[in-house]
Amino acid sequence: MGTISQPRRRKSHWRLREGSDWVDRIPVCRSSVSDQLSLEMVSKLRGVSILVVAGSGLTVPTQNNSDAFPPPRGIIFGNISQIRCQPMRRVLTAVLCFCLCVLGASTPRANAAASPKPLQIYFIDVEGGQATLVVSPSGESLLIDTGWPGYEGRDADRILAAAHQAGLKQIDYVLITHYHRDHVGGVPQLVDGIKVGTFVDHGPNLEDSEVTRTDYAAYEKAIAGHARVVVKPGWGLPIKGLQVQVLAAAGDHLTKPLPGAGEANSYCASEPAAAEDNTENARSVGVLITYGQFRFLDLGDLTKKKELEIACPNNLIGTVDLFLVTHHGADLSNPKALDWALHPRVAVIDNGPRKGSSPAAWQIVHDSLGLEDLWQLHYAAEADKAHNIDAERIANVKENCEGKYLKVEAQTDGSFTVTNARTGTQKIYSKK
Repeated sequence: MGTISQPRRRKSHWRLREGSDWVDRIPVCRSSVSDQLSLEMVSKLRGVSILVVAGSGLTVPTQNNSDAFPPPRGIIFGNISQIRCQPMRRVLTAVLCFCLCVLGASTPRANAAASPKPLQIYFIDVEGGQATLVVSPSGESLLIDTGWPGYEGRDADRILAAAHQAGLKQIDYVLITHYHRDHVGGVPQLVDGIKVGTFVDHGPNLEDSEVTRTDYAAYEKAIAGHARVVVKPGWGLPIKGLQVQVLAAAGDHLTKPLPGAGEANSYCASEPAAAEDNTENARSVGVLITYGQFRFLDLGDLTKKKELEIACPNNLIGTVDLFLVTHHGADLSNPKALDWALHPRVAVIDNGPRKGSSPAAWQIVHDSLGLEDLWQLHYAAEADKAHNIDAERIANVKENCEGKYLKVEAQTDGSFTVTNARTGTQKIYSKK
């Protein structure tokens, strides 16, 4: 995509120098009300489909990312600081103010006092793969990975059951972290069972493996006809009420600290050097999901070298409330310098009965300073009792199981609840 330039005569608009057939003369202003609301309403009034970034304006990728365009309506890209412009035309401003007044007048006063709906996160048991369903308070949904293929549609059925539990009739975004079978394999069966809006991934397969090439080809065939977006670090997804930030993708990762992060990491000095990894694991898409003061981190199957590049010598992420333990708790991932620097309050391991949750990685997470609880999707049959958590915090204690999930409900103040679907046990983690 090209650069942004300001037209000579009208200072209240910005024009995309290249690709003007896609977006032209975009109003970009800051106001006392929500920028996102203002821009969305202006775009509707003018009949223009625009890219909205709440709070700071519009960001457009550089030229070398132009092959990803045009994206589906609403995809957003990172931050651009302090874009300002002169006031819009008086008539447009008056119409906008009128619309805002009508919206405000139509809202019952009781709603102002009502508590906001929680963010819901379902950690679905796909027997050592990943399928994490995120449902925003607005009802929009993001599924991160789809589990395994085969097994008579077992994993797709479990995803659909969780979606039904959440009241969903479609999944708005499906994010594929990477193209290993336990993450991407369930896509063909998923699209047969539920409507999907947009697929999000890191681009072409980058692993020289016949199995991975086969699985990637099956993925491309299954999503034909669907919208698809290839993301880069610094981009985001426009899910109302949430901030979904891409931290890593296709082997690249953020290079500057997130707001409030960037402290020197004292754990790096004792961390052994990590080996190079040329598999799809190291190309995983990693995301940070923020809802008010609540922060949830999912780095897919990133391996140690990439994890350490994010954590050392400075911690670029900061601290989190909820951490999906990387790579199902495998010891190819989860260096102490990252896991301890995150200081998670709660960690979840999406392991299978005989996959993931290695004792070494389990111990690192368990010993993280400030960790209040560790939860597991399965009892790890190949680990000893000392490297399994108490049964009340394990969703599935038997190898042949019904595939129970763990559910998190989070509030904007940073408090959250974890529920074990097997037992109904709940634990509340109060705001800090």
